[in-house]
Amino acid sequence: MKIEEAHYIGYITKTKGLKGEVQVYFEYDTPEALDLDVLFLDLNGKLVPFFVSAYRLQHNNTGNFFFDDVDHIDKAQALVKKRVYLPEEKMPEQDEEDFTYEDLEGFIVIDELHGELGEITEVNEYPQQFVATVSNKGRDILFPLNEDMIVEIDEENGVLRMRLPEGLLDIYLNP
Repeated sequence: MKIEEAHYIGYITKTKGLKGEVQVYFEYDTPEALDLDVLFLDLNGKLVPFFVSAYRLQHNNTGNFFFDDVDHIDKAQALVKKRVYLPEEKMPEQDEEDFTYEDLEGFIVIDELHGELGEITEVNEYPQQFVATVSNKGRDILFPLNEDMIVEIDEENGVLRMRLPEGLLDIYLNP
């Protein structure tokens, strides 16, 4: 399976105990709605399946997992900081009204002043806001996604029109 065919849901934060248990931090809003029998980890750019033998979800967007064949802390330690994915077909159905900032990944960003900036390659959630990453001429441009700056979201054509604050793009475009 390729990364393009999967949905990023979180990453492994640390090991727990000596028997191979790991903690997963979910960047997906409702991990309890996910089918977590197999998780795919990004190991050197390839998605490798890890079959879940047991897990417990916590209230702080984390869960503790045991994987088949990971029965010692040394094996689990190698998985720390690896990104976790699920195949697209295993993701819960989303109502059309449930459009989120994460759904903007792949959209083309057009700023009112600077024109087309490029495609959103990543959307990350931080405590105070969502931040989009756009690849532009070999550089990553990061900017917050908030209602004050979004002019229009054209879902049909995959276009996000923005009014970015003056000077923000100068940091990236004029080093």
